[in-house]
Amino acid sequence: MIPSTLSTTQYHDLPEGGSIPHGGKLVDLLVRGDQQVEALKQRAINLPSLLLTRRHLCDIELILNGGFSPLDQFMDEETYNGVVENMRLPSGVLFPMPITLDVTKEFVDSVIATTDRDIALRDEEGNLIALMNVSSIFKADKDKEARLSMGSIDPFHPGVASILATKEYYIAGRLQGAQLPVHYDYNGLRRTPIEVRNMFKEKGWKNVIAFQTRNPMHRAHRELTVRAAELNPGCNLLIHPVVGMTKPGDIDYHTRVKCYKSIIGSYPEGLAELSLLPLAMRMGGPREVVWHAIIRKNYGCTHFIVGRDHAGPGEDKTGKPFYEPYQAQENALKYESELGVKILPFQMMVYVANHDRYYPVDQVPQGEETSNISGTKLRHLLRTGGEIPDWFTYKEVVGILRESCPPRHKQGFTIFFTGFSGSGKSTIANALNEALLASGSRAITLLDGDVVRTFLSSELGFSKDHRNLNIKRIGFVASEINRAGGIAICAPIAPYEESRKFARELVNNSQGGFVEIHISTPIEVCEKRDRKGLYAKVRAGQLKGFTGIDDPYEAPQNPELRIDTTNTSVKDAIHQILDYLTKEGYLTQ
Repeated sequence: MIPSTLSTTQYHDLPEGGSIPHGGKLVDLLVRGDQQVEALKQRAINLPSLLLTRRHLCDIELILNGGFSPLDQFMDEETYNGVVENMRLPSGVLFPMPITLDVTKEFVDSVIATTDRDIALRDEEGNLIALMNVSSIFKADKDKEARLSMGSIDPFHPGVASILATKEYYIAGRLQGAQLPVHYDYNGLRRTPIEVRNMFKEKGWKNVIAFQTRNPMHRAHRELTVRAAELNPGCNLLIHPVVGMTKPGDIDYHTRVKCYKSIIGSYPEGLAELSLLPLAMRMGGPREVVWHAIIRKNYGCTHFIVGRDHAGPGEDKTGKPFYEPYQAQENALKYESELGVKILPFQMMVYVANHDRYYPVDQVPQGEETSNISGTKLRHLLRTGGEIPDWFTYKEVVGILRESCPPRHKQGFTIFFTGFSGSGKSTIANALNEALLASGSRAITLLDGDVVRTFLSSELGFSKDHRNLNIKRIGFVASEINRAGGIAICAPIAPYEESRKFARELVNNSQGGFVEIHISTPIEVCEKRDRKGLYAKVRAGQLKGFTGIDDPYEAPQNPELRIDTTNTSVKDAIHQILDYLTKEGYLTQ
């Protein structure tokens, strides 16, 4: 029988060797035994259920299996405040990143209404992951959390955006795990901390260097890791890439894992092993690198490679980096002795053709020319079908990347029109559809605003929430069309930036291109046309909440194209669009 008040934390018995877990013990929150698990599931049937988001699932997996030791629950208010303000747990142990479970006011009310405050935490398929006894409910200062943990309050920073998007309340309490989140892929490589430690013991590895990456590995990465092992005799390598959540726009983890599996065979026999980490990155640079070192310590590693821009989110909208190039390295070294993990700071590796080898950029022989291909340039070569040289990466990796990232003229893409009613969106969208059908053999789907309202969103009204939901649905359908290599043409009014941005991100995450076209015809011109008689009904008081009259229209700030049909013919508009698509590589001449 599972009691309503959840039991205290248990710990793994560790094999000899490897690093001591952070805080001294490796947390283990999973119930053992079929009868105990079944009793847990039976109790959960009558409890309020919370469906965990993708980030929650990544976090709870590493709480339950000990990857976040000594953390044994989502953070309560005291723990949260200590971590945000001082990078410390109540015990004084170093821990730099807040790990929280956010919920709505309505869910909080449902928890308070229960007798013992036990809730069931489930995945999107309804599988029970854990029971939680809620002992802490609090509102957080999200601006403060972002400013201190991310060093920024700029919503352009992906970690800041994630914090600001969390729900109103945070909850916490003792956990009892029924199972780890369910995965259907790479289960042989998804090792828990105790499984990795046992692997080290079986192989006789005493000192292990961990290498984290969220990108495909190329020759430079292989050389960097081998060099790290050579400079630290007696060490082996754990290639430990993130397959949870990384930076939006990153190459999908399936493609990356194929690359890792391909490259692991290039290492000297017995030197390196590959294992996958289900982490939801925050892209928090200086703080995050300390967190990553703690995680690797819990996995049994003794050394940790830190690059020049570890867990960096890149640049803000003005082109300025959120963090200085070596800020993460400096912070990791600052806490090295307390972490109990040897930090191995590395410079960027560059290729010297005259020597046919890689060097750290600060150790290149004087006078020698260097070569390197940035991530941006690599994406351009993949998009355009350009040649990727052998010195940069392996042929097998190139083949995997080309299959996953075909050139633009073979990718799916979305043309997303937005503008006032009567601006000419539907007319241009229909004409573009015909022009693309006449000039190529690609599958094309036209998602006109009125048609979508009839068949996809018939139950929705015209409140802001419903309008946003309608556009998000259009974005989802478009992303699935793009994922299959097709072209989606969308022509809604789409008055709000929030849902347009959401649609763009969905499409980009499906490896599709997104071309936003603002049909910027002034509302005065649209009203004069009034082909549907809608403006007349608004003026007569028969319609309320009409975009541009008594409901706002948020004009796109940076659309790919802006076309005013006041003095632009449909033919000229189509010509502009086709020229743009050809110039950007979506269409071939």
